[in-house]
Amino acid sequence: MDFFNYIQSILPALGFGVKITLIMTATSMGLAAVIAVLLAVGKMYGPKPVKWFCSAYIELFRGTPLLVQLFIIYFGLPEVGLNFPSLIAAIIGFALNSGAYQAEYLRGAIQSIKTGQLQAARSIGMSFFESLRSIVLPQALRRVIPAWSNDVIYTLKYTSVAFMIGAHELTSVAKIMAGRYFRFADTFIVVGVMYLILVYIFSSSVNLLEQRMRIPGFEMRE
Repeated sequence: MDFFNYIQSILPALGFGVKITLIMTATSMGLAAVIAVLLAVGKMYGPKPVKWFCSAYIELFRGTPLLVQLFIIYFGLPEVGLNFPSLIAAIIGFALNSGAYQAEYLRGAIQSIKTGQLQAARSIGMSFFESLRSIVLPQALRRVIPAWSNDVIYTLKYTSVAFMIGAHELTSVAKIMAGRYFRFADTFIVVGVMYLILVYIFSSSVNLLEQRMRIPGFEMRE
């Protein structure tokens, strides 16, 4: 079987792997964004116990390997009665890990906003949470998009380690196909090209979002 016929024969299986990879990336990134907002706000504005918890969480998940975190979730938690399918365990692991990094990006974006804006909002009668939700966070979320785009790309590529806990994403499916037909080089060359295409699509989409969210002339006034 020549190269092109071989690739054509395994494309349906690889397409399934791409689907799982995209689901894993999109779901974990959405959950991570929520975690990041809670951590960043808690670390900056919460009472001391909340600040301590948020700081400890961020250091824990940024300071330990992602694969170790996945192993604890998938292999360790069943010992205390928490069992997750491999796909769900991978999504949870990626979300918890990415949320720690995104929280620091968001915290930096919040700190870049002049404190006078929050004070002005409070002076006209807005509550602290109203000021945060309506004034600070919308600006911070615009500014953090470039940094978050890197994390999206990293997570997309890191999904390849999910095969270590049995999740059938793109790399896992490719490994199965390559082992079945003993054509590892051909298979993983195509998989590498697929990852390049996915990264390009995600990167272009985030760049488009950044452009649409940009306020014309805002940067110059700053």
